[in-house]
Amino acid sequence: MTDQQHLQTLTDIKRIMERSSRFISLSGLSGVSAGICALVGAWLARTWLTAYYDRWDASGIYDMADFAELKLRLIALALAVMVAAVGGGIFFTWRRARRNNLPVWDVTSRKVLMNVCIPLAAGGAFAAGLLYNHFETLVAPTCLVFYGLALINGSKYTLPDVRYLGLLETILGIANLFFLRKGLYFWAVGFGVLHIVYGILMWWKYERKEREAFNI
Repeated sequence: MTDQQHLQTLTDIKRIMERSSRFISLSGLSGVSAGICALVGAWLARTWLTAYYDRWDASGIYDMADFAELKLRLIALALAVMVAAVGGGIFFTWRRARRNNLPVWDVTSRKVLMNVCIPLAAGGAFAAGLLYNHFETLVAPTCLVFYGLALINGSKYTLPDVRYLGLLETILGIANLFFLRKGLYFWAVGFGVLHIVYGILMWWKYERKEREAFNI
């Protein structure tokens, strides 16, 4: 065998080992779509909050019922954004896996899901407790920190670049603790801008060559 053939064989072996130990079908477009969903959600939330405070300033009276309605609308919006982001992520990841003839649901993807869901579930319960006790300003940093920890925890079974996104999300959440009244902006940067930047970088690093190889 020539040196080139040896190198190709080693590359193939490395690729097979990565596929067996890591979930490598994550699509960068999943991050982009999640970021867009988050920015749209942040824009809607900002619109609703502005209208609420305008009504408060006009009347000069704190309306508990109005605030309760706003809180419910914001919670519903957050859930809708999450569903849309997860749906987009599943679609783009499934499309990439199908293009590369790889399974979407296997041992490694189950490991990723398990390691991501444990911190997310803990964070969701913690955020629910904060809302129940009327600590709304702590919800945004809590979501960022636990989401970052979830990404770090799951990164050992998928692309290593996910760890860096998780670290940035965690740092951003901690920073948000020192600017509690700016939670919506930190939320938009963390779930919106960082996801879009991450998604573009991942697409350029991993998927661009795949698309060129398939002439897509």
